[in-house]
Amino acid sequence: MALRINDTVPNLDLKTDLGDFKLHDFIGDSWTILFSHPKDFTPVCTTEFGAVAQLAAEWEKRGTKVIGLSVDGVDEHVEWKADIEKYSGAPAQFPIIADDDLAVAKALDMLPADAYLPDGRTAADSASVRVVFIFSPDKKLQLSMTYPMSIGRNFAEVLRALDALQATYQMPIATPANWEAGEDVIVALSLNDEDAKAKFGDIDIKLPYLRTTKQP
Repeated sequence: MALRINDTVPNLDLKTDLGDFKLHDFIGDSWTILFSHPKDFTPVCTTEFGAVAQLAAEWEKRGTKVIGLSVDGVDEHVEWKADIEKYSGAPAQFPIIADDDLAVAKALDMLPADAYLPDGRTAADSASVRVVFIFSPDKKLQLSMTYPMSIGRNFAEVLRALDALQATYQMPIATPANWEAGEDVIVALSLNDEDAKAKFGDIDIKLPYLRTTKQP
């Protein structure tokens, strides 16, 4: 079964270049981003891992851990990190899951159940492993994105989405299109006007069902 929004992520056993651990232990009480790739030493993936490494201070500011996944082994991950740092100028200090048996990819529904790794495979054999998952501290999936192999992910958008998730988490608000941190938010329809004013102060009633207020 596919991992759906608000599902609790399975507590998988992970083998990484920074040691072995359970996924829930890694998440702990933090927000966590898991981003996956079909193969080490591939061009688009190298640019993406570099982008994540360059954002280390931004992840830390938001109390967020990042963990990569690639369908190769630990030794390849260690060697690949040298290329990532050479390209991006930033060390990739986050762990990379060694999913060379596709166990994690299958458990999180990144690949068909009958996927396999042929001898001499290329990235195309595991092309479906191109996702971003964002987990909240309660170990639940809050957001997922899936990309084709040819499109490099926009990690500024991942960061923006993380800001929106953290702003709205367990709060009766939502964010409008193209929202950036600090901009006005939308009041949830679960609150009537009186309750919304009592909770947030001033509200701007643009339409009966579209009311905005300052970000709490």
